[in-house]
Amino acid sequence: MIGPTGTVKVMVATKPVDFRKGAEGLAALVREQIGADPFGGTVFVFRAKRTDRVKLIFWDGTGICLFAKRLEDGEFRWPKVQDGVMRLTAAQLSALLEGLDWRRVHQMRRTRVPAEAG
Repeated sequence: MIGPTGTVKVMVATKPVDFRKGAEGLAALVREQIGADPFGGTVFVFRAKRTDRVKLIFWDGTGICLFAKRLEDGEFRWPKVQDGVMRLTAAQLSALLEGLDWRRVHQMRRTRVPAEAG
C-alpha cells in the first residue's frame, strides 16, 4: 500500500459525509467545514454512514489524490459521531485502514538506556 510516513498529519472528519463526493467535493468540505488547506500535505479521512467505507484525500505535490476502501468483511473502527475533527498518527491511520482498532496503537515509549550491563 502507498502509505504516509511517520511525519504526516492525519485529520479525521468524525461526522459521516455524502460518499457520492469525489476529490473536489471532499476538498471543498476540508476548506469550508474543517477550515483547513486541502493542498497542505495533510491526509484527510472521511467516513460514510456505513461503517465499512472510508475515503482519504491528500495532496502529493502534483495533484489531489483520492483513496477509497470498502471492507468486504467487518467494519472500520470509528470515533463517536460528532461534529469536528480528530488527529491520528500515521501508525493509527495504517491500523484504521487495515480494519484494526487504531485506538490500541500508541506512540513508541522512550526506553531508558542502561548505564551498564546487568
